Amino acid sequence: MTNIPNSHPRAVSLRTRNKIVEGVEKGITSIHGLIAHGRGEAFDYLIKEKTQSFAKKAIKATAALLLLSGNPVISVNGSTAALVPDEAIKLSKTIPAKLEINIFHASKQREDNIKKFLLKKGAKEVLMPGSAKLKYIDHNRRFCNKNGIYKADVVFVPLEDGDRCEALIKMGKKVVTIDLNPMSRTAKKANITIVDNIIRAMPLLIKEIISLKKKSKEQLEKIVKDYNNKKILSEAIKLIRKFK
Repeated sequence: MTNIPNSHPRAVSLRTRNKIVEGVEKGITSIHGLIAHGRGEAFDYLIKEKTQSFAKKAIKATAALLLLSGNPVISVNGSTAALVPDEAIKLSKTIPAKLEINIFHASKQREDNIKKFLLKKGAKEVLMPGSAKLKYIDHNRRFCNKNGIYKADVVFVPLEDGDRCEALIKMGKKVVTIDLNPMSRTAKKANITIVDNIIRAMPLLIKEIISLKKKSKEQLEKIVKDYNNKKILSEAIKLIRKFK
């Protein structure tokens, strides 16, 4: 179903789904991404397919933390590249922060495809996984760029897996994620979790960063200090339990 009319009650959801399918066809998204997207879509229904107040609080804290960071890096996997390539690039330029490719299912070809796709979209630089290795993790995602994720102080990892999120935190890095499932390991381990759909959260995050650039360092530090991720996740779970 390629031509989805605006009148269709599931228009946005179907178009988003199609982006993942197109990502697979272009060789930038793993076929496993289709399964992960379906799982996330189910949770999106439960939060009423809207950016809720708890997500807005997390977005504000994320913006403040990224602006305070000395070496922020945005980790991009196949699904992120398929769903929000323009937003990821704009975010990297707005902070500014480096873009680094990191995928779970090993594929040099897919990494190359993602890099070419992002550069064609307007990215200035895209780092590739290198010989540097993250500690506390055994699978493919441990490989990273020595000038990117390996030495980053804050890593923004939308659509993350729990193993790497936990490993990054054990290495002393701050981790921010976007995860529609507030009960996932990633959501619970991250320093800040935006419980929202990535296609809604990314534009709001860019807007918030632009707004907070006017704030002082002390004001930004207060925003981060006052943020409580456990409370945010509790608010998300409370809403899900009320779903009718």
